[in-house]
Amino acid sequence: MRRVSVGVVAVLGIAVPLLGACGGTDDAQARAGTVPVVTSTNVYGDIVKRVGGDRVSVTSIISDPEQDPHSYQASTKTQLALSRAKVVVENGGGYDDFVDTMLKSADTGVKPVNAVQVSGKTAPAGGEHGGTSRERSASGGEHVWYDFPSMDRLARKIAAELGAADPKHAKTFTANAKAFGDDLAGLEKATARLKKDHAGDGVAITEPVPGYLLDAVGLRDRTPEAFSEAIEEGDDVPPRALQETLGLFGGSGKVAALVYNAQATGAQTEQVRKAARSGGVPVVPVTETLPAGKTYVSWMRGNVDALGAALDKGGK
Repeated sequence: MRRVSVGVVAVLGIAVPLLGACGGTDDAQARAGTVPVVTSTNVYGDIVKRVGGDRVSVTSIISDPEQDPHSYQASTKTQLALSRAKVVVENGGGYDDFVDTMLKSADTGVKPVNAVQVSGKTAPAGGEHGGTSRERSASGGEHVWYDFPSMDRLARKIAAELGAADPKHAKTFTANAKAFGDDLAGLEKATARLKKDHAGDGVAITEPVPGYLLDAVGLRDRTPEAFSEAIEEGDDVPPRALQETLGLFGGSGKVAALVYNAQATGAQTEQVRKAARSGGVPVVPVTETLPAGKTYVSWMRGNVDALGAALDKGGK
């Protein structure tokens, strides 16, 4: 996954009267008596809202489902929101380093909740860009929001952080995190059912964004490594790797589905998507941020259902 770039403007010495919406904010001003929280993406913003309920005001820096998170550019409003936050949630793993950069500039002393660290996942030496694409995918990589047990642990950590900021409602936060975990358990059962029917089936991917979900179902990534490596790094795919990838959809039955990152597209990924459709291979679009009108649970339930339908249709 390409690192999210950021242009940070230090504004803490400038009087700015309004918080404003950075990517997505509950209100123009944090509601009185609530815990102000900043999250790097609306995926984590939704989880915070689920845990915090009406006791939190959440600003999600990246919230536009049409935006490629890798092209994010910071604003003074984003910096100001971070300067006021009592709790900050980031993905980590090199995905959203702009949060750490801005927190350092803000110098508030707030230590962000790092989802990758909470998950207990490890990455190859060298961080986000260490090792090959296949090695990063196999080790888990940074896309931990597609791993349901990790999000359960994250929700409980968020509950603890909110409880420290608002002790009066700590029990409520803990109960909300448990209810969220119960929903995640339902998603885990759904993926287990898919694994029973489809473990070992082959799939192709444009990027390893939903890698944890695919691993949970026991699917085999048959995409040539040079293809996914180039797409991850934003490079042109070598011609031979592109032809090998296109060959997966030529009626060979090698893959049952193409899992396609709809937020990071280009001419070569579009060529692959069209080849899959022409070959009768179902295409499952995935995103890195929460689609409009969805909660985390409804979004992931839709992803699991779409993947299951594609595998049933693909038959391999």
